[in-house]
Amino acid sequence: MATELEELVEFLSSPSPPVKKAAVEIVSGLTGSEEGLQSLSKYSEILLPSLSRLLSESKEVSEPSAQALVNLSQNSELAGKMIQMGLIRVAMDMLYKPESCITRLLVMLLVNLTQLDDGVASLLQIEDEKMRGLHIMKLVRSFCRSSGETADDQFEHVGSILVNISKTEDGRKMLLEPKRGLLKQIIRQFDSTNQLRKKGVAGTIRNCSFEAKNQLENILLISEFLWPALLLPVAGSKIYSEEDISKMPPELGSALAIEREPVTDADIRVQTLEAIYLIILQEAGRRAFWSVNGPRILQVGYEYEEDSKVMRAYEQVGSLVCSTLYLSISLDHWLTLLDLRKITLLVLGCLILNQLVEESGGPEESPSEPTKADS
Repeated sequence: MATELEELVEFLSSPSPPVKKAAVEIVSGLTGSEEGLQSLSKYSEILLPSLSRLLSESKEVSEPSAQALVNLSQNSELAGKMIQMGLIRVAMDMLYKPESCITRLLVMLLVNLTQLDDGVASLLQIEDEKMRGLHIMKLVRSFCRSSGETADDQFEHVGSILVNISKTEDGRKMLLEPKRGLLKQIIRQFDSTNQLRKKGVAGTIRNCSFEAKNQLENILLISEFLWPALLLPVAGSKIYSEEDISKMPPELGSALAIEREPVTDADIRVQTLEAIYLIILQEAGRRAFWSVNGPRILQVGYEYEEDSKVMRAYEQVGSLVCSTLYLSISLDHWLTLLDLRKITLLVLGCLILNQLVEESGGPEESPSEPTKADS
């Protein structure tokens, strides 16, 4: 004899619109609790295809269906089943249908599904040579064209998707392909006042910087946008002197010549410093960093930094700077900033930093826990 939950799941396929609407609303409500998620997961073989089919119906049915899928996809086992049944393709198809009214929820679903490597591969369309990268190009275009300055930012969570895909080598290579120009488009969103967008962009740049050893030329092709995105968050809020500004490109100097709002999110500041570190591990990266007066900017930023986690990231970069041939040029600046004990620690630290990066570094995972929809 069928249980109440089994009957509820079967009602999702009812030919009666009122019955179907009532059933999906109940299911959506159940997914809002851990107990409900566990109970429904027992019927996933029937539940997930039924909810997927309802995404194409009217808003009163498709919205609770999408909410349920977002919440269910917090469970990695259920997310894996969704990926196997082709839900990423379904979500992308629905996302760009003119009549779709669940854009935000579909994007949130993609965030959760791309926390799994199989989900990343599916979104990148790795195995389809002709269509490879089409989904990502569409998402990046939507991310960049939509406004991040409104309360209802439908595509703000795309930043989290980009972090997820850039934790894989295939994802990083795709974002760095010069012909696609995806990273150049993404990086310009760093100016957004939307913190979720800004954090997604910072995490994506940081992850892509792990390709600096082999793709530094492609990374530096967008220096005009790269260095402002990496250095302004860690430059402090003081107005720089004319002498300092004269040694910077216009895109940096003009921003540092005026008062500006500081980047208050410590994670963003850490991510940008880690990206700088990865880039200046390469000789050409160090030259580019010095050409924009990078050491001076970090010196000033460190002076005003109060967060211990961010200070350690500054010191990681500083130790690398101190270990290069450019030490003689910058030593006076660093000695005025740091006491002898810190200098000693930094120089000693540079001897083991590469080993530490190998042991604990790597492209960053998703910037947050799996996304949950509000029922």
